[in-house]
Amino acid sequence: MIVAAGGGSFQPKKPPIPGVDAYEGRSVFYSVRRIEQFRDRRVMIVGGGDSALDWVLNLHPVARRVMLVHRRDAFRAAPHSVNAMRALVAAGRMDFVLGQTTAVKGADGRLSSVTVRKENGEILDVEVDDMLPFFGLTMKLGPVANWGLNLHENLVPTNTENFETSTPGVFGIGDIITYPGKLKLILSAFHEGALAAQRIHHYVYPEKKLVFQYTTSSTSLQKKLGVS
Repeated sequence: MIVAAGGGSFQPKKPPIPGVDAYEGRSVFYSVRRIEQFRDRRVMIVGGGDSALDWVLNLHPVARRVMLVHRRDAFRAAPHSVNAMRALVAAGRMDFVLGQTTAVKGADGRLSSVTVRKENGEILDVEVDDMLPFFGLTMKLGPVANWGLNLHENLVPTNTENFETSTPGVFGIGDIITYPGKLKLILSAFHEGALAAQRIHHYVYPEKKLVFQYTTSSTSLQKKLGVS
């Protein structure tokens, strides 16, 4: 078996708000699938990156009101998006609050308000229908973490001779593995896969000699690839 799980799956970073899980998928969303879902609704967007600013601009024409909440008056988004947002705020067509979300209120998965602590310490209870937190993504290893592969900081140690793990017959390639000098490049994974495959051949065919061939000179390989 070859484990090529990468660094894991990307999961959205959730806001550190007690009880926010109860609203996820009904009035708290980490992505937008249908813009029409937010038509005529009061939408709070939290964050300061490209995703937050992009959805401020995309949802503004359909939502009843859009509010952007960010902890500081500096952004990691494209300058033209930030300028467009500031123009909407200056024209009174949306709201921007410097602060952080601290609590949510509602029932049955439906938000009624979100509490915001402003930069100056003032507390606001903002009536909203939907909240979209955009705090970036984090990597989650998932079920691989429970496979007993002698993980080290969520990575699988392998040797560099054939990239076998501490479990005989289980190999690792790509970003999931670690060894001295490891480079997280696709190029490196091809190299690791080639050496692992040679060792695996000996496991599968212990009595069969491995014949090493090159696509530039092997007619059988060229035929398999359809380039003969």
